[in-house]
Amino acid sequence: MTGTTKPLALVTGVGPGTGAAIARRFAEGGYRVAMLARDKDRLAALEKEIPDSIAAPCDVSDAAALARVIAEVGNPKVVVHNAVGGAFGTFTEVEAETLQRNFEINTMALFHLARLTTPAMIAAGEGALIVTGNTSAMRGSAGFAGFAPTKAAQRILAESLARDLGPKGIHVAYLIIDAVIDVPWQRERLPDAADDFFISPASIAAEVHHLAHQPRDAWSFLAEVRPFHEPW
Repeated sequence: MTGTTKPLALVTGVGPGTGAAIARRFAEGGYRVAMLARDKDRLAALEKEIPDSIAAPCDVSDAAALARVIAEVGNPKVVVHNAVGGAFGTFTEVEAETLQRNFEINTMALFHLARLTTPAMIAAGEGALIVTGNTSAMRGSAGFAGFAPTKAAQRILAESLARDLGPKGIHVAYLIIDAVIDVPWQRERLPDAADDFFISPASIAAEVHHLAHQPRDAWSFLAEVRPFHEPW
């Protein structure tokens, strides 16, 4: 869109924490960055801050809107699916519509992103699709009935994509973030927590960038990050 020869990274879920940090890290790494989220004002502010970034307001649960945005920004070399739909509550407390909505954001959006972006990667013989997840992708706790099923499905879909696309030169990886992310609302919720209790968005972004640039003879699929003290 800008005439630059820089490769394009497309990042979903560009909020004020992890998503913005990922956008900044890829920009620092020499990419144009298409930033997808629903908040137009936040994206507009980031577009002014991050060189060669593209504000692309979009609800990733809307497959038609997702297709329009990708047609506008062009073919990415790297896709990071960071958008997340979450909910807390047992199966008796969470509405079915909430579970369905989270499935659309977490799992179906990944499905559509893969179908829309990986054909060009296959033609080029290279590319990466990185998905950010969390422990709910591995464990169905009682209070996560509206969330964990969608993240587990997301992880399994990513694994299927990795097995399909890997031999075609496309690296798919799933990053489990086993930590409380250092964002303002978490600081307000946990005012007495020490600084090293949290994981910083910049640290997550660094690992996402690393996964997207692993050498072809040493690809990871399932990766995990957590603070040194985190029990697991």
